[in-house]
Amino acid sequence: MSGWTALTLACLAALPAAPAAAQPQQGGRIVLATVVNAQGRPVVDFEPDDFLVTEGGREREVVDIHIADYPVVLLLDAGVEEAFWPAIKTAAARFITRIGERPVTIGSLFTGDRLVSSFEDERATVLERLANLPHDPEGRADTLPSVAAAARLLQDTAAPFSAIIIVTARAIDANQLVQGSLLPVILESGATVHVIENRPDVSGAAPGSAPPDLLKILADQTHGQYTQIFTAASYPIAMDRLADKLAGEMMIQYVVPPGAAPADVRVGVRRPGARVVGLGVSK
Repeated sequence: MSGWTALTLACLAALPAAPAAAQPQQGGRIVLATVVNAQGRPVVDFEPDDFLVTEGGREREVVDIHIADYPVVLLLDAGVEEAFWPAIKTAAARFITRIGERPVTIGSLFTGDRLVSSFEDERATVLERLANLPHDPEGRADTLPSVAAAARLLQDTAAPFSAIIIVTARAIDANQLVQGSLLPVILESGATVHVIENRPDVSGAAPGSAPPDLLKILADQTHGQYTQIFTAASYPIAMDRLADKLAGEMMIQYVVPPGAAPADVRVGVRRPGARVVGLGVSK
């Protein structure tokens, strides 16, 4: 494998299968990965022949590679302080324009399953609905039900990968959780949960005095990114970084023999100084 950089990926059997419209050819699977250069920046200009994929030690034929186009649900906390809301909406609009051509829908953490747009809407329509999303400081945060509704919606698409982006200023105390039955709904959907959360800095607090944050736990368990911020000005910075991360993801489709069981996957790329960061494998 001279000239190849490889990374071992654990096969994620819990990930949902691809939908009929985007299904890999019969006997195929998809790797979600990012390739970074020697400076750690994502690189996306590749052809199928640039990659080597092995599964269970057996080489597989790579038949397609493209920028990730899985669906994304963006959930915003409309109950933040009034000074924070314009920063969140501006950052969200910029985020939507930077994550590539993928289905995206938006909603508020107060509206449960009543999202204000759909995956079928044109990007301009989504941005218009975002601009009109009202600030609701008197509303009651319904965070976990909203996330669970988004997870069900994503699972119904049967996409091989999906993501939920939560932008909030409210933590959920995991010790006082009374809606625990919703957690399996979120985890079983296979969606990656990314969280950008404004909350007080408790780094100097006594160990164990701060309650565990369920959103951080959820991001960790779904291999998502958790970002804690402390000012309104940090929302655009955090969302730009997350957009850059998603924009650099690629989906690498390869062929497997009929009936072949999932096994450990290794991905190599022929690019000096580059390395593969594996994010998951569809079943």
